[in-house]
Amino acid sequence: HNLCAVCLNLHLVCGITWLNSLSFSPLSTVNEYVFMVQARGIQIRENVKNIGAQVLEQVVRGAYSINGTDYSYDFNVSESDDPPTTYLPEGFTYLSSQICPERLPSMKGRLEVNMSEISLEEVERSLLEGEPRMAQGGYWKPKDCLPRWKVAILVPFRNRHEHLPILLRHLVPVLQKQRLQFAFYFIEQGGTEPFNRAMLFNVGYKEAMKDLDWDCLIFHDVDHLMENDRNYYGCTDMPRHFAVKLDKYSYMLPYNEFFGGVSGLTVKQFKKINGFPNAFWGWGGEDDDLWNRVRYANYTVSRPHGEQGRYMSIPHHHRGEVQFLGRYSLLRHSKERQKVDGLNNLNYSPIVSRRPLYTNITVSLSRKLAPVADY
Repeated sequence: HNLCAVCLNLHLVCGITWLNSLSFSPLSTVNEYVFMVQARGIQIRENVKNIGAQVLEQVVRGAYSINGTDYSYDFNVSESDDPPTTYLPEGFTYLSSQICPERLPSMKGRLEVNMSEISLEEVERSLLEGEPRMAQGGYWKPKDCLPRWKVAILVPFRNRHEHLPILLRHLVPVLQKQRLQFAFYFIEQGGTEPFNRAMLFNVGYKEAMKDLDWDCLIFHDVDHLMENDRNYYGCTDMPRHFAVKLDKYSYMLPYNEFFGGVSGLTVKQFKKINGFPNAFWGWGGEDDDLWNRVRYANYTVSRPHGEQGRYMSIPHHHRGEVQFLGRYSLLRHSKERQKVDGLNNLNYSPIVSRRPLYTNITVSLSRKLAPVADY
């Protein structure tokens, strides 16, 4: 533990030196670096624990070796091994009248992640040539089995148009291999107010439910690309945090309650918790408030096992969003605000258009659109 503390302190000193050089950078970049340092601290602690376990193993084996036979002792300290796989074998067939299995042979595991930029038109042409049955707006469902789940993928963004085709090129084939019925909703914020990721998700939910009776919702950052197609986006085990291990955080959780990047809830759960809060203007805090809402409703968040929850983050060409400095005050009152700030106080006027691979919802947001009564 002392070694762990020394290593972490050295890392923090280096981090502070680096932060001092970032006076010109957006605060969101600084906050992301803090998350990275936290994840590094966890990684150092785990490494020290594993080293200690190896030393213990040598001591025990040396002390309790009898006639050349090692003492029986379980030295397996790994907590991240995948559970035994139960995926269907190659060549497995099922009837079109049957419900689609959740663990298909088409789900191979590790994915190649391609972050090279590509035009939206090229992605549309490529994906529609391979699967011409996608309907306008990006609606798709399998034909060789009955979809087990209807899933709406909600993606909020602003000034990230170059990321949209990269995400679609990567994720559409994965969801098709998982045999989910799905559609993408890209919710674009207009106007000059700070970015409000949470309110955009609420808007996306309301618009998506006008189209279809979806079973669950995936709240997906535009720059997150999964690295394992066995990270199943169906509605099983929700609420669910999918993006457990992100490359920019050294594939470690910054903290145990982290609920950002990619998460999911059933429609019933999302209604019960009154959606996301609308009061978080700027970077940070809204996913922590969502975690609080989920726990106040007595739900338990699940996560993928082992390496299934790995994601890579697409590099940004633009300045980050301004950090929301008032988030800690709001988080202290999460429980009281949950009843008055969310789906039930949201007003907006969207502009909806359909593209071949997604539905685009453009909306200008302001604080007047989500008034909060006293609580």
